[in-house]
Amino acid sequence: MENRNFAKDKIKMKKQIAILGSTGSIGTQALQVIEEHSDLYEVYVLTANDRVQELIAQARKFVPEIVIIANEAHYACLKEALSDLPIKIYAGADAISQVVSEASIDIVLTAMVGYAGLKPTINAIRARKAIALANKETLVVAGELINELARVCGTPILPVDSEHSAVFQCLTGEIGNPIEKVILTASGGPFRTYNMKQLSTVTKEQALKHPNWNMGAKITIDSASMMNKGFEVIEAKWLFGVCPDQIEVIVHPQSVIHSMVQFEDGAVKAQLGMPDMRLPIQYAFSYPDRLHASFPRLDFSQCTNLTFEQPDTTRFRNLALAYEALHRAGNMPCIVNAANEVVVSAFLHDKVSFLGMSDIIEKTMNRVAFLQKPDYDDYVMTDSEARRVALELVEQQYL
Repeated sequence: MENRNFAKDKIKMKKQIAILGSTGSIGTQALQVIEEHSDLYEVYVLTANDRVQELIAQARKFVPEIVIIANEAHYACLKEALSDLPIKIYAGADAISQVVSEASIDIVLTAMVGYAGLKPTINAIRARKAIALANKETLVVAGELINELARVCGTPILPVDSEHSAVFQCLTGEIGNPIEKVILTASGGPFRTYNMKQLSTVTKEQALKHPNWNMGAKITIDSASMMNKGFEVIEAKWLFGVCPDQIEVIVHPQSVIHSMVQFEDGAVKAQLGMPDMRLPIQYAFSYPDRLHASFPRLDFSQCTNLTFEQPDTTRFRNLALAYEALHRAGNMPCIVNAANEVVVSAFLHDKVSFLGMSDIIEKTMNRVAFLQKPDYDDYVMTDSEARRVALELVEQQYL
């Protein structure tokens, strides 16, 4: 009897993890981390938007307590495929927003793409769940609201983005030491050396081939346009409490240094590693501990040429637009995010050119009503209006 109770206690000690967006790049790599440390972590919730077959395969392998598909059209298929397993099946965006409050959950990994991650993250913070934040749009859209809510609820937000995880790791042990500058590194993407004429004709097939990272389609396009780095600048402000002028972007094509922090004495700390998202995912799960990992190690005999360049905001206007949105504050970053989601989808459907994406984002920024002190309902309204405006602009260009 004692041995059985001891076994139950050991099972209880495993951290229960909800993965929102389990079929995407971050979600699948998170499952690899959990599988490697199955003595420490257990999947409690898996959710996906549309990829029902991948979700079924994951559910059969990890047998979580709850599985949710956002697209309700796939509910019957999902329920039938998992009918022989003791898994609760739900469908719809509301189910995802509600499930994060489940008492047994310890960590919520927000790996959903885009604005859809905002409401579940808010609910998870209110439920005082540790947030492993991979959905950067949450802080881009509503950073002030999220920060205040996390402060009031005492909820930790642990960054999963490789750059912000790098900064977070550099700041460990530096409590009370003022930050002079956060330096975010950027690979420069596949078009780093392209001139304007070349950029005007790039295709989605070219844009989807990132030189260093294996990511989902949306973030890969954002990386190619440098909007991803712009969003990371906005995210850094809220995560680390720095001013826009204290955040610098530097192009580092080798993606070995993931980001740096400069302190007031001039010292610079950098976090280096392989371009492998499993490391920041694992660190968010295990913080403040570090766990053994089977991931490939950095081989310095192969790192003989680390280079750095200034980003070109003439060719890559999205980075400048993101800085402008951060300086203007209010609901402007929300406007930029909504417009960007629309134009990336349009680019992937051959309805707008690579350079045309920036044009539409800038026009949307100028047309949607600016609010200095938005609340949650204002963000919802802003997102809807910005999408409507951006869609109209896409249609005008396409026609």
